[in-house]
Amino acid sequence: METQELLRKVRKLEIKTRRLSDQLFSGEYHSSFKGRGMAFSEVRKYQFGDDIRAIDWNVTARKREPYIKIFEEERELTLMLLVDVSGSGSFGSRVQQKRDMITEICATLAFSALTNNDKVGLLLFSDRVEKFIPPVKGRQNVLRIIRDLVEHENTGHQTNIEFALEYLNGILKKKAIVFILSDFLDENYTKGIQITSKKHDLTGIRVFDELDNKLPNLGMIPAQDPETGNWGWLNTGSRRVREKYYAANAEKINYFRNLFNKTGAGRVEVNVQDSYVHKLMAYFKQRGTK
Repeated sequence: METQELLRKVRKLEIKTRRLSDQLFSGEYHSSFKGRGMAFSEVRKYQFGDDIRAIDWNVTARKREPYIKIFEEERELTLMLLVDVSGSGSFGSRVQQKRDMITEICATLAFSALTNNDKVGLLLFSDRVEKFIPPVKGRQNVLRIIRDLVEHENTGHQTNIEFALEYLNGILKKKAIVFILSDFLDENYTKGIQITSKKHDLTGIRVFDELDNKLPNLGMIPAQDPETGNWGWLNTGSRRVREKYYAANAEKINYFRNLFNKTGAGRVEVNVQDSYVHKLMAYFKQRGTK
């Protein structure tokens, strides 16, 4: 991609997602994701109605009058975006590709974190770790993340969520807000989700196309497996073939849903033909009421 075209795409994404973040998401983001706890701020004189358990006895003895400790929520958070850039993300039957929507969601989340002065990091993965950007603060870092999402060309076609989570848990020592954005057309990542959901505040966002779940009757057609890159002929006119296709994908979807529910991790599902805004808003509001 040429530099000028890349800059135009990044700028367009910034304008759209920054506006969404400022108008809709930043407040919900703030109330949905809590800080690491309460941190000591200062002491002040005891006032009628204050909790006597907050009295600082050392300062009280020194000043010869009661003082209490004041605590504030330690707000600084770290947002980590784990993005599946395997071959299936380049698929989209009508409106847009899955990777385009994933990029837009990531930009919106990143700007929401920026508004709250939180750190933001990025991990791109396929069947390997393609790129890792350590979490830091600032607009320039968010723009770099968006640029890398827009221009990245994956080196691996298949998906290995388990490996990506193992890598993340090995380098991220403190608790973070972790979003995994993928179509989750993968299997055998139970252990990774179990460990990550205990260490971090974990949410999976499944971005899918309607043809991930349903194969139309188009007769005999040439088809490419986006995960392997292999071409072949597919008889979509065969009911058995269509049912087999549906069953294989339904199994992966149910695996994703059951695993995230069982581990207590958050879960959002977005069709590329729909608006992700309403889905994320509903998710944030649900979290904010807990």
